[in-house]
Amino acid sequence: MRRFEGDRLLVATHNRGKLEEIAALLAPYQVTCVGASELGLEEPDETEDSFVGNARIKAHAAARSTGLPALADDSGICIDALRGAPGVYTADWAETGSRRDFVAAMTRTWEELERASAPEPRRAQFCCTLVLAWPDGVDAVFEGVMPGRIVWPMRGEQGHGYDPIFQPDGFEITFGEMDRWEKNRISHRADAFRKLISGCFT
Repeated sequence: MRRFEGDRLLVATHNRGKLEEIAALLAPYQVTCVGASELGLEEPDETEDSFVGNARIKAHAAARSTGLPALADDSGICIDALRGAPGVYTADWAETGSRRDFVAAMTRTWEELERASAPEPRRAQFCCTLVLAWPDGVDAVFEGVMPGRIVWPMRGEQGHGYDPIFQPDGFEITFGEMDRWEKNRISHRADAFRKLISGCFT
């Protein structure tokens, strides 16, 4: 696996919070992170039906456009009884046309589980795939998973997305009830980042 040897990394996201989170994780390795919006990059269409496919699209497009190594992620929640849905369409389930409504998305999730008469526990996994791509086309892939179950009603106001209906294994509270630092320590994204740092930065 190729090691990251430079001191500047393009993070292929327009999300300021995500950029700051990644920059903090990589700060001990003397890496300066720059976001896609700072370089005026457009977001490419995510046309794949897998997390790794969409992360690769974003990472390689950014690396080709700038000549910098680029890191991209794709993530979502996969529910066993819904045959892995919403999966790569996790955010799409929250689209209303003008904004994202995750309360509506969580309600839809529960209603579909009810229609399917899904047995308890209603198993699910939060998944995160990171792709680090170099301008010459080489890439490295790291996948993180946080297993758990879907619960109802929604619980907690921390986190974001589907967190209030996801109870991670080993805990009696949902991600929505969990302190964000605790969540960040055990999450699917944390799992993927541990593998990234071990594989390319240490």
